[in-house]
Amino acid sequence: MNKKIWLSAAASLFVLAGAASAAPAKAPVVLVHGAWETASIWDGVAAKLRTDGYRVQVVTLPGRPGNPAAPNEVSMEGYRKAIAEVIAKDKAPVVLVGHSFAGFPISVEAEAAPAKIKTLVYLAAYLPQDGQSLLAVATNDKDSKAGPAVQIDKDVGIASIAPDARAALFANDAPPQVGALVANAIVPEPLAPLATPVHLTARFTGVDKVYIHTARDQVVSPGLQAAMVAATPVRLEQTLDTGHTPFVTNPDGVAAAIEAATR
Repeated sequence: MNKKIWLSAAASLFVLAGAASAAPAKAPVVLVHGAWETASIWDGVAAKLRTDGYRVQVVTLPGRPGNPAAPNEVSMEGYRKAIAEVIAKDKAPVVLVGHSFAGFPISVEAEAAPAKIKTLVYLAAYLPQDGQSLLAVATNDKDSKAGPAVQIDKDVGIASIAPDARAALFANDAPPQVGALVANAIVPEPLAPLATPVHLTARFTGVDKVYIHTARDQVVSPGLQAAMVAATPVRLEQTLDTGHTPFVTNPDGVAAAIEAATR
């Protein structure tokens, strides 16, 4: 064989071998914070995911710093639209991650646009069924310690967490200085979405789901987490030995769990 032709053939084989062995593109990840939180909760997790080659977007739900709105203007549908606007920036289906209350709006978005979602990831999150609201599910969580700490202001239309209860509830697995940071980061939550029942059908049921349990959770109790997964089965379950805010106490563990969910 002519040397020039041989080199050309060898180069072609090398290119083909490289193409065959190239890893598939990683699914984009969209992170949604829960009630009483802001998008900053995801800073450590998002940084780790980006280092590992993921495109990451973070949603700021209406009614808090970064996306201000009067409490009476905030709704579950507004939360869904905020998520949909971020998802629309990606052409490929996304891995949609929700923490705590965000299990509700990510489920509503999956109902509205299932083709846009590769996987729903519930991180210590409520995994609702048709007709349920956060208020209804949370009040039946007999092992949660959150109830007595919730302060309702109907005139303003917000729910708050008593300052002296925040660290123990949200960061019971963290040292005091970290618990203080978590407590200071908590913001008021508009009431209306918490009391809004969601409508879910086979469109939602058919979307791939993963649940990340938090074994020391004082807000969404481990017992309720297990019961919700029993009622709505998921493809994969993982457990972090943390309280309710693992993105603070174990961000690398959260990132690893999300990455495992994308496979």
